Amino acid sequence: MSALLLAGLLLASGSALATQAEHVHASHAWIRLLPAGLPAGGYVTLRNDSAQAAQLSQASSPDYANVMLHRSRMVDGMSTMTRVEHIDIPAHGQATLAPGGYHLMLMKAIRPPKAGDKLKVILRFADGSSLPVDFLARPANAVGPG
Repeated sequence: MSALLLAGLLLASGSALATQAEHVHASHAWIRLLPAGLPAGGYVTLRNDSAQAAQLSQASSPDYANVMLHRSRMVDGMSTMTRVEHIDIPAHGQATLAPGGYHLMLMKAIRPPKAGDKLKVILRFADGSSLPVDFLARPANAVGPG
């Protein structure tokens, strides 16, 4: 087998084995800090450049004891919040984690964060791959990342 053909096969097989985390890009990542040790909300836009859908299945942080995937929504005129098992990120599309919708619930800060801190959150996907993302800590009255 020629070296050129072998290199082409290796390149093709490498792209076929790409993980979900390699195709998902995070932007506008921020955390809304709440007073008195209340859980913080984490928000981010996840863009999937792949032709295959991706699925965010877990998250963790060295700065929090527990991170869960949640969804807020209105049901019969009442605001509800429930834990979800995963968040789908469509092929060539995006999923936005934002106030009033899907979000991360960060609980039990290891040390009290303050506005302006950058906090690491590791996003884990259904295929086992992970994507570390820096989230900007914002005050309780913040409505966005900036």
